[in-house]
Amino acid sequence: MPADAVEPGRVRDLLVDRLGRRGLLRAAAAVTTLGAGAAAPLALAGQAAAAPSAGPHVSYPKQILQPGTGPVHGTHYLSADPDRVRWGYVPALGAEPVLRMRSGETVTVDSVSHEGLLEDQGRDPLAWFRERGVAVDHVLRDAVAIARDYDRTDRSFDADGPHVVLGPIHVEGAEPGDVLKVEPLSLLPRVPYGVVSSRHGKGALSRKADGSPADGITLAEVMPPVATDGRSTGDPERYGNVSVFTPVRRGTGGQAHGVLPLGGTGEVAFPLNPHMGMMGVAYAAGDRLTAPQLNSIPPTLGGGNIDIRLLGADSAFYLPVFTEGALFYTGDPHFAMGNGEVALTAVEGSLRTTFRLTVCKPGSGDAPSVAYRYPFGETPDAWLPVGLSDPDGSGGGAQISDLDIAMRRAVVNALDFLEDDLGMDRPTAYAYLSAAADFEISQVVDRTVGVHGVVRKSHFGH
Repeated sequence: MPADAVEPGRVRDLLVDRLGRRGLLRAAAAVTTLGAGAAAPLALAGQAAAAPSAGPHVSYPKQILQPGTGPVHGTHYLSADPDRVRWGYVPALGAEPVLRMRSGETVTVDSVSHEGLLEDQGRDPLAWFRERGVAVDHVLRDAVAIARDYDRTDRSFDADGPHVVLGPIHVEGAEPGDVLKVEPLSLLPRVPYGVVSSRHGKGALSRKADGSPADGITLAEVMPPVATDGRSTGDPERYGNVSVFTPVRRGTGGQAHGVLPLGGTGEVAFPLNPHMGMMGVAYAAGDRLTAPQLNSIPPTLGGGNIDIRLLGADSAFYLPVFTEGALFYTGDPHFAMGNGEVALTAVEGSLRTTFRLTVCKPGSGDAPSVAYRYPFGETPDAWLPVGLSDPDGSGGGAQISDLDIAMRRAVVNALDFLEDDLGMDRPTAYAYLSAAADFEISQVVDRTVGVHGVVRKSHFGH
């Protein structure tokens, strides 16, 4: 790693914190306040009414955020100790919480990327990252501890999800029938590097278990190449999976960029857009061996691995509550991701994320009506109705990965929102969606695929 990869010292902390409730029908713009502290915030999204695709300005990381060091913005702090995480599955209904907090309080979570920890990478992040030029003290200690101390007999690389899941968090006052409003307030890169991975049998250009290519492509078009497929060996390190180390560098104006090689000595650089790929509440009962909904990969009606790139700083994600306390969990931190996440992963990189968690009661007007039955997103500029192909998480049957289903559900949820919350008659709302809204592919790689609509608030005087 270059000597200047991480600058020493600490810089001021500007925590963007939205004041008051953002009722969906209120035309007044939300007010932000900047609080002083120790380190610069990752994003100041929402200060201007830019198009959602513009992305925030993300400051280059100034220090390695090892556990318990550096700025902590929240009232509570949740570290990623091995006994506080689930590796590859999410909390069930009735799971024992690792933290309890009141509605409206904030919590800072040290999320850990799974990349560099997984079995196909040797399950030794210290060795894996050192081979790529990362200094020993720039490898996160909690990542090393999880890879070393998490029960090796209790995890299957082929069956379990890859994600390091933190939680659950019990939010006082949350009951079934409520909505949990999740607001990421700040997202700080813990390290100046990430990883993008493609694995056999996954991604948009996957290869099926029987060796045949996914529909619509040939064997020659499979990624990674067929010749590298060693899945039959049963040894994950011989599967031929491809992981691309992605350093973070300072660009113009201090903007942080991810960097990938471009043939020879060239490179391609792109701005970071940090967000949590996984934000969810407990949804299913049982254990991970009997309840497919508990696998960390497919999103459900309880959210989870939703992978929507717009849900960064200053956004809100609304989740229907299915159990007392909601039991919120998070993981899968992303430095950047394109719509679709086609190669399988985003730029996976560990983030220190501060959330505000607020319980919304039916009839309060604090959450969109759709959110009482289905996940729903919001940014300063847009409402984001969500559609999933299989929101029950397969429910014991075959996983349905059909974008047509996800698209239709996103449209129906958008229509319900426009009619019930904004007062449009349904035929006019349908015409509006066709004329002026966008529907984007969230991801095509999580078994349950996703689509989200982008309904711009400026069209409605907000």
